[in-house]
Amino acid sequence: MKKSLLALSMLIFLVQIGFPQSQSSAVGSAEKKAVVDAVASILQKQYVFPDTARKMGDLIKKNLKAGKYTRIDDPRAFALKLTEDLRSISRDRHLGVRFAPELIREMKTPDEAIKKTAEEYQKKLDRLDNHGFKEVKILSGNIGYLKFNHFSAAQEAFRVAVGAMAFLANCDALIVDLRENGGGNPEMIQLLSSYFFAGEPRHLNSFYHRMDEKTEQFWTLPYVPGSKLAETDLYVLTSRYTFSGAEEFTYNLKNMKRATIVGETTGGGAHPVRMEILNDHFAIGVPFARAVNPISKTNWEGTGIEPDVKVPAVVALAKARILALEKLAAREKDERIKSTFQWALDGLQAELHPAAITEDTLKSYAGDYGSRKITFENGSLFYQRENMAKMKMIPMGEDVFRFEEIEYFRLKIVKKDGRVSGVEGRYDDGTIDANPRTN
Repeated sequence: MKKSLLALSMLIFLVQIGFPQSQSSAVGSAEKKAVVDAVASILQKQYVFPDTARKMGDLIKKNLKAGKYTRIDDPRAFALKLTEDLRSISRDRHLGVRFAPELIREMKTPDEAIKKTAEEYQKKLDRLDNHGFKEVKILSGNIGYLKFNHFSAAQEAFRVAVGAMAFLANCDALIVDLRENGGGNPEMIQLLSSYFFAGEPRHLNSFYHRMDEKTEQFWTLPYVPGSKLAETDLYVLTSRYTFSGAEEFTYNLKNMKRATIVGETTGGGAHPVRMEILNDHFAIGVPFARAVNPISKTNWEGTGIEPDVKVPAVVALAKARILALEKLAAREKDERIKSTFQWALDGLQAELHPAAITEDTLKSYAGDYGSRKITFENGSLFYQRENMAKMKMIPMGEDVFRFEEIEYFRLKIVKKDGRVSGVEGRYDDGTIDANPRTN
């Protein structure tokens, strides 16, 4: 499984990033026939659904005979057309033919030095990307936030994952952001999922392998380094780009009723893939197995995963934070702490529903307020105190503003008899300091 997914990641890398590409010669009729025959043969032997494999093979053979590929000379265009035709039958977004001579040559070479250089290059790329882990932080309300963009198979990635979970060990709620995650290694999915369950191992997912007619099961691990977050409120953010292994992670937690899914319906790819070489120029990604969830007895192929709370991906984080804060506030007994939750909620609600203030009103707020200064620039207000950095004022209402840079502080415009008379600096602990208008 791991090798298959690594092969897929190499293929995706080829397509999205690009190997150094030499000038490609036109693909001839003899090579087209050889590629079509090889695709049909490999699919019939390996593709997860034999009947669908037969239909796909029949279609591209029929199209070849009918001359539908005759005028396609560019090898990349030929690979794309084959992919489109195959997917017109299977609707399988994991399935695809690629023109990949450099990668194929590298994979077939007996030169160990070349292979080692390629492996070292991939390791450097993984490290530069921090193995997909992009952000880990604590948001207001002691809500953890973890964003990673793929489930890496590299050994170093598992140490990064453990470190991230150690940082988040004391949070009261956790948001896992998979909005840009395209999938990856099932063992990383297994490790991270294991942090969210206590007690006996839980069955996460299975994969049925067509060629071997065997089922491979994945369960939560009985032990993970550090503390588990088994009782922590959990939220998973999704988008239409959330795909493959990221969908497995989401689907498992949703069916186990362990997480609230917030965002958009996911991409719909549930078939693990491996790369097969067709000839010296072309390769194909072949879905060779299918996910079988122990609860639903099916998977998300072709349908994606419907979120529990459906919102545009761009506001999914704000919505999840609101849900988490509301739940934390509802069970908090200390009114002082509850007020900090409300402070954060007010800010997030304002982010989701921004206030509109006329330009004339904004201009009327510009001026000096003792050590504080407000300026109107390019349609917006900016706040500066003494020699500190200038910050953009974001309206929460007609006369209250927040700041991206500092969550704990807001500014209220004070009016008397309809005229601006001063400002109040307001803090999340209830403190207020006021300055009258001086100019």
